[in-house]
Amino acid sequence: MVNMSLLQGGAEHKVPVVISKIFKDQAAEQTGMLFIGDAIIQVNGINVESATHEEVVHLLRNAGDEVTITVQYLREAPSFLKLPLGSPGPSSDHSSGTSSPLFDSGLHLNGNSTNTAPSSPSSPIANEPKYEKRWLDTLSVPLSMARISRYKTGTDKLRSNAFEVLALDGVSTGILQFYTAQESADWLRAMSTNISDLTLQNMKMANKCCSPSDQVIHMGWVNERLEGADSSQLYKFKFLALKGSSFYIFSTPPVSTLDWVRAEKIYNLCEVLFKIHKLWLVDDCWLQANLYLGIHQDFDLEDQRPYCFSVMVGHGKSHYFNVELGCELAVWEKSFQRAIFLEVQRTGSKTYMCSWQGDTLCFTVDFALGFTCFDSKTKNVLWRFKFSQLKGSSDDGKTRVKLLFQNLDTKQIETKELEFQDLTAVLHCIHSFIAAKVASVDPVFIDSQSIARKYMYSN
Repeated sequence: MVNMSLLQGGAEHKVPVVISKIFKDQAAEQTGMLFIGDAIIQVNGINVESATHEEVVHLLRNAGDEVTITVQYLREAPSFLKLPLGSPGPSSDHSSGTSSPLFDSGLHLNGNSTNTAPSSPSSPIANEPKYEKRWLDTLSVPLSMARISRYKTGTDKLRSNAFEVLALDGVSTGILQFYTAQESADWLRAMSTNISDLTLQNMKMANKCCSPSDQVIHMGWVNERLEGADSSQLYKFKFLALKGSSFYIFSTPPVSTLDWVRAEKIYNLCEVLFKIHKLWLVDDCWLQANLYLGIHQDFDLEDQRPYCFSVMVGHGKSHYFNVELGCELAVWEKSFQRAIFLEVQRTGSKTYMCSWQGDTLCFTVDFALGFTCFDSKTKNVLWRFKFSQLKGSSDDGKTRVKLLFQNLDTKQIETKELEFQDLTAVLHCIHSFIAAKVASVDPVFIDSQSIARKYMYSN
């Protein structure tokens, strides 16, 4: 099947033995799976990467009637063989001119891919007309921690049937353009699912190094709207994580335990408020068909980003995020809910310093007891109410809040006024504890309040 005129290289040349010519109508050519520039890695299961030219030729000549060869395209082969990159190889009356593929079923990619070629024709394609086969440079983009972008750079305009995939190390696929919306949607779903599965694997690995109270609940890429952005609403990629008691914002994903302390922002989960900001509830039929993928065919939507949520934090500040796919919005909503509820149950209670009419007080929100206010010096309890007794509240948007409680005996409303240094954090904490309390009693009710999941297409 193979003779010395077909091979060049070897350990004595510090390169593997490389196929330099394939004779027309011979077994190697008829398989349709061997190409000029392929380095021979194994012969009948024997590794020959470090073998000399003579050793490989000897092994092939004595291999018997059936030979199984494992090959890998050697990127340096054209220069080694003194051929221009992608050239069809040296031609002669007896050579098939077959070099590097990508036209027929002999498809194999350079870099990490290998082929195992039998010594004789194994399919009808061996008798079909041959096309010139050339290697095309391919790009490998790792999908672990990768992100997808469907928007034109620096705009809120969605690309038509196109998207880009960017790897963790910055390598990009470039713009992947598809002929139809369905084809684009299929690839988008496949890529997104793959990235989600790999992210889940990374979470499981990270959680092996974390205590039960410090587990990663969810993490992934989002787009954050830049502060002070004008009407063009510029966004920047951020990586969010819900872990233990904290909500993290990163510029790049944490890949080691040390990276967790390098977050741009870290907030206590009890003191954040998640809010669906935009969902475009315009047409239930359209939503059910397209919300999972986040496909937009309504041109009125192309200049604004749907699938947005905000995370409000202390001192009245907030972060505004957008996700690429509709399914991601529901996942983030559910994940924030779960992470906050777990933190409330772990914490049990939160106490804040406050004041009223010159007195320094302590205000406690307790998962079991409700609200308690006591003197910071004497520790004497001034008043206590259950969560169910809270009937309303109002605040001045700065430091002062009025809490309206119903007295269980008199049924009268009692007003309690307090001043906090960070009123927003306290109000968010109250919301988190009450929501967690309701969820512990009636989880179905909490699920029924989900804005995103209510309109999600169920798989």
